Amino acid sequence: MVRLRPTRLLALGGVLLVAFLYWKPAHTYLRTKHTLEVRQADVRALQAEKARLEKRLAQAGTQQQLVREARRLGLVKPGERLFIVRGIPAWRKHH
Repeated sequence: MVRLRPTRLLALGGVLLVAFLYWKPAHTYLRTKHTLEVRQADVRALQAEKARLEKRLAQAGTQQQLVREARRLGLVKPGERLFIVRGIPAWRKHH
């Protein structure tokens, strides 16, 4: 049978106490680090999308082209109503 000396037992208890006290902060740190990496990836993706949209906006040219593109995306001016007509190709084919 292995007999532990009181000093070794005290040292082992101290190591276990330190490990117990550092576990939660270390776990929180790692979780926060992971969340930060995810958020930074989101920011990079949004920055790339913003740059792409700004490039499209710069290439859009005239106000009429902007209005046409907005209509294609289903946007309406304030006070207007949006009507979606479906089946036009089938109707044209029939008539």
